[in-house]
Amino acid sequence: MDKFRYLVVEGPIGAGKTSLARRLAPRFAAELLLEQPAENPFIARFYQDMARYALPAQLFFLFQRARMVEPLKQPDMFARPTVADFLLDKDLLFARVTLSGDEFALYHKIYEALRPQAPAPDLVVYLQAQPSVLAERVRRRAAAFERGISEEYLALLAESYARFFYHYSAAPVLTVNSDNLNFVEREADFELLVSRIRGMRSRREFFSLG
Repeated sequence: MDKFRYLVVEGPIGAGKTSLARRLAPRFAAELLLEQPAENPFIARFYQDMARYALPAQLFFLFQRARMVEPLKQPDMFARPTVADFLLDKDLLFARVTLSGDEFALYHKIYEALRPQAPAPDLVVYLQAQPSVLAERVRRRAAAFERGISEEYLALLAESYARFFYHYSAAPVLTVNSDNLNFVEREADFELLVSRIRGMRSRREFFSLG
């Protein structure tokens, strides 16, 4: 893990980023940094009425994530590595999907003023999955605030993530097709992915089980 002091797992809702981050942290003896969507008082209302609650929900997440990555500005060379399940840079991705033009302009100003100068990750593991797979996983875990998520919204998020990471260049990216990958229940899948992460050699690589 020496070359990955700060590793981020990202992907749309239902891709498995939190589950994977929870497994990678102990494997690499790393601190685990997880976003806390259940703490957002606007999130349930957002999924019921996106136009009305998109801005307060987005701002809450921005403040929360900025506070969480703040300590990474001055990394301790003797501290443990960090594995996180969010990339602060992706906040604008959600904002573009959910906010109106005027709201996005306001949000962008706040984002630029607030955004901490945290280091870029040493590696981003970007989990992809088909919208139907994402929808099934969301239904299966059945978090109360996620019950209003539609497959159409998940499809829009998946497309937005694909565009975002197509242009993202701040850190190396391992793109993982997680449609047929079960790194929670199948130990062989998890070990294969860990091996693939350790074997990263270039700035952009792709992994899939077919």
